[in-house]
Order: sequence, then structure tokens, then C-alpha cells
Amino acid sequence: MKKILAIALAAAMVLPMFAADLIKVGIINNDPNESGYRTANVEDMKKTFTKDNGYDASFFYSLKNDEQIDAARKMIQDEVDYLLLSAAGTAGWTGVLREAQENGVKVILFDRTIDADPSLYEASIISDMAKEGENTVAWLASQNLKKYNIIHIQGVMGSAAQKGRSGALNDMVKKNKKNWKIVKQQTAEWNAENAQQIVQSVIDSKKDFNVIYAENDDMAKGAVAALDKAGITHGVNGKVIVIGFDCNKWALEEVLKGNWNFDQQCNPFQAAYIDDIIRNGAKEKTVIMNEKGFDAKTITAADVANYGI
Repeated sequence: MKKILAIALAAAMVLPMFAADLIKVGIINNDPNESGYRTANVEDMKKTFTKDNGYDASFFYSLKNDEQIDAARKMIQDEVDYLLLSAAGTAGWTGVLREAQENGVKVILFDRTIDADPSLYEASIISDMAKEGENTVAWLASQNLKKYNIIHIQGVMGSAAQKGRSGALNDMVKKNKKNWKIVKQQTAEWNAENAQQIVQSVIDSKKDFNVIYAENDDMAKGAVAALDKAGITHGVNGKVIVIGFDCNKWALEEVLKGNWNFDQQCNPFQAAYIDDIIRNGAKEKTVIMNEKGFDAKTITAADVANYGI
């Protein structure tokens, strides 16, 4: 009996020591149901930041900046070692990041940038959303249409993804007012059903359009549903050019079939980079994910297999 009690006491002493050795991280992200991209991003984080890998992780999800900021303050109070942040919006983070710094909490940004002094965070592992937009708009310009009448379906307003992808298109329209026109510009907040309603409203208004520029794949899918319902052709040799972002596997399959014309990659797999920074320190302040675009005329089945998320 004494031997059993001794073993139990030893186990009780080991467990707190093991827990104390875990790196405590608070992970603030957007809603996992926001998009296929976000689902892949969230799963990547969950697979990496586990107890088996040496982490004690807590997660918070919201598409609202104020809710994320409140969650960040709570995680700081809970004395996390690291705060990992994919911000819903770019603004309003300076105050809470200063609180983190004052309390010895290290901040690492992932996926999206914020409007804050770089001294307030350790590193950022991000997609260059502006470059994504520029690459996509350059491809669209290369199609040499006589007229560009565009339905522009935006993501959540104020997010880095929306600002980067919208900015490139807005700049091109301003520079080419004679033959580039925004027929409709409205947020669908990454949602397929909202995007379908937006496109349907343009169809009902009888306005002419020949381009769908949707800032993520789910919204492009919703837009295409409205086109199909109205019997409007799209994709290669169709009346309407369809553009999406993120490169979900099912979306790249639509590009491969010629139903969509172009999809711009947004790489969601950032967890391994963050893990390396936590363990070995940041070798550079900003890590830009490698990303590319896929044209229906050149995409291959191997591209779908290798790059689809």
C-alpha cells in the first residue's frame, strides 16, 4: 500500500512539472466557417499547437475586431507566453499589443497584417494580399477585353485580404476609366449565399457585365450559382470571366474544367513557420508566403493536387 501511495505521489509531482514546461499560446483567428481557406488554416494551427508538441493552446474565433481585441486582453491576463494573431481588421490593435509587451507576452502575426508599429510584435507570417490583387488584376488586363464591366464582390471590409484585393482592382479602374467599369461593388463577407444575391440583383437590373471578381472562392461559387440559374455562360469561351481567390481544391477543379478562368492562391499553412520562430527565434521580421495564380488555359491536374487546399 505504501508503495502504491509513493507512486501516486510521484505522479502527482510530475504532472505539474510537465504542465509548467508547456509553452502557453493564445491563438486568435477568424471564424473557421468563414471559408475553405480558413478551415485549412485553423486545422493547421490545431495540428501544430498540441500538448504532444509542447504547447498549451487556447483558441478564440471571431470575424469582429472588437471581440478579438477583448479576447487578446483576456489571454494576456491569463499569462500566455505567446499571442498568435490573425486580425479580423487592420485597425485598433496598438493598445492591446502594448499591453502584451508590458506583460512580457510575445506577439506573432499570421495570415494578415495590422496597422501597428512593428516593434510591438516579434514577427509576421503573412500573405501579401496587395500582391495577390496585383497579380490577379494583371492577369485580367492580359485578357485584352474591349470593355471590362465588373461585378466586384468584396470580403469583410477592413480586413487585410479585402483591402489588398480591392485596392489593386480599384487602382486599375481609376487608371482606365474608358474601358474599365465597376458595375456593382459590394461586400458579401466571404459568404457564398450573399454573393449569389449580389450577382442576382445585377442580373435582375439588366446591367451588362462580363467579369466576376470575387475576393474568395466561396463568393465566386455563389456568383456562379446565380449565373447558372440565369443561364449565363461563364469560364473559358463563356460570356463572363470568373475569378476567385484562395485555391481550394474544389475551386481549382472548376478552373481545370474551364468553368472558372482564374484562381489566385492564398497559402494557409503558416503554423510550422510560427513553431520555428517560437523555438528558434525570428530570423526575419516578415515572412511572405509563396503564392501563385492559376489560369484555366494552363492549369494541370498536378496543380490541383499540389496546390488545392
